[in-house]
Amino acid sequence: MRAIVALACVALLAACSAGGGGGRAASTSSSSTSSSSSSTVAPSTTAGLATSTPTADVPCGTSASPPARYDHVVWIFMENKTRSQVIGSGNAPYETSLAARCGTATRYAAVGSPSLPNYIGATSGDTWGIGDDNGPGSHVLDVDNIFRQVRAAGTTEGSFEESMSAPCQLSASGSYAVRHNPATYYQGNDDRAACQRDDVSLGSVDAGGFRNALDTSTLPTFSFVTPNTCDDTHDCPVRTGDDWLARLLPVILGSAIYRQGRTAVFVAWDEDTPMPFIAVSPSVRPGTVSSESYDHFSLLRTAEEMLGLPLLRRAAGAHDMRSAFGI
Repeated sequence: MRAIVALACVALLAACSAGGGGGRAASTSSSSTSSSSSSTVAPSTTAGLATSTPTADVPCGTSASPPARYDHVVWIFMENKTRSQVIGSGNAPYETSLAARCGTATRYAAVGSPSLPNYIGATSGDTWGIGDDNGPGSHVLDVDNIFRQVRAAGTTEGSFEESMSAPCQLSASGSYAVRHNPATYYQGNDDRAACQRDDVSLGSVDAGGFRNALDTSTLPTFSFVTPNTCDDTHDCPVRTGDDWLARLLPVILGSAIYRQGRTAVFVAWDEDTPMPFIAVSPSVRPGTVSSESYDHFSLLRTAEEMLGLPLLRRAAGAHDMRSAFGI
């Protein structure tokens, strides 16, 4: 409860600051989603207010309503931390600040253990009985998945993997973990050919595949971004991941693509329950804290609805995040 109150207080201060420059009056409101167990705290609401252009400093609360369909959805997957280790922690000032300026959830759960079933569940709607971190050779998955769905809809997808040395690399090497690269496990339909084309090295924050896609406005419709095993905090401290996100996210949120108002960014952790979760989009109400029960199937459902795609398997029965976060 203290963490939620603290987030609300920080967000209120941020809302007041933003209001001084944009003529917005800060207010406190609360609402419920369709579930009685869910509540949101939104110190600043965009209802009825004029739309402004989002910036890296004010990425949320600049649009009164979400687009009917998003142009871009970006997932960034971090590793192996509970919510209390990140949100509200002195080791994660950027993530804590971003959660307060945008939206976060208090009950976001894993769908399996260890890492791999969570990545597969998030992208295909099922863990398919996987209970290990073995490579693609051990798990040949000829199943529908969000990467294939996006291509079938006539749009584009891409995976950006930090420290991967070759496109669609099928084995771990150095700080690249293939178990954190779900596109490599799908081998039906056109999945393997697409992986060779669309699953590329992220590069660095300043240069490489992901930065080039942002700078040239060629970001795929759906992007899966994976830091290496240090920057995702699997092998390194929380502060390392916080510093990495503090460099990467402002590049996304300051890009021409994000300023157009039809892009959403979700920062998720693979495990351990309850995990941190941050939702960022111009229509997200700053300071939103949802206590609804979500998991990786919820994230999949939300992205599919935002992109106008059918719901895959267990995503169909998962709680949708759209109403809670205003996306």
